[in-house]
Amino acid sequence: MRVVYLHGFASSPASSKAQYFKRRFAEQGVACDILRLDGGDFRSLTITGQLQVISQAVRGEAVTLVGSSLGGYLAALYAARHKNVERMVLLAPALQFPARWRNRFSTAEFDEWRRTGARLFYHYGEKADRPLGFPFVEDALQYENEPEFEQPALILHGSRDEVVPVEVSRQFASRHPNVELKIVPSGHELTDVLDLLWSETARFLSSNSGKTG
Repeated sequence: MRVVYLHGFASSPASSKAQYFKRRFAEQGVACDILRLDGGDFRSLTITGQLQVISQAVRGEAVTLVGSSLGGYLAALYAARHKNVERMVLLAPALQFPARWRNRFSTAEFDEWRRTGARLFYHYGEKADRPLGFPFVEDALQYENEPEFEQPALILHGSRDEVVPVEVSRQFASRHPNVELKIVPSGHELTDVLDLLWSETARFLSSNSGKTG
């Protein structure tokens, strides 16, 4: 089994969740590649660009994707387009991302972002504010809110998530028999329930070993 980990928005391979999963997979003798989804250029970040980073890393091989937040949405998008993805573990996935991103900002804020060309966001990997170009917004709008993938997937979502409401995952799972949802007592970051995330992940991957949609 080969695992590829997709971090969240404005994060990096140094993410504590990413590093935790890498260590736990290593204990099982499984390689876990953590991608740098912005390719080192956060200002030019787009959904399309991140999907290209995934494609270049996966190289068409059979793979298990683990995605956190925006990385979970990207995993779903990629799996819907690539049958070589065998299964997925999605951690508080940012489903409905294009629609919810539009609702996150006012019309005036979008107009200002478009006028200036970039908006500052806190980058968790660099621990500082970094500019993100407006093309991120325009590019995201071409993608579906809820990717239709056929592969088995486990969603782990915090009951107290204030970034991506757990109801988003609950409704998605109710419409997709290939998706198993486990609600855990945590918020969006899930860093206080890492051992629980791992036990559920290990159980799911074991029970879905070798299966594809």
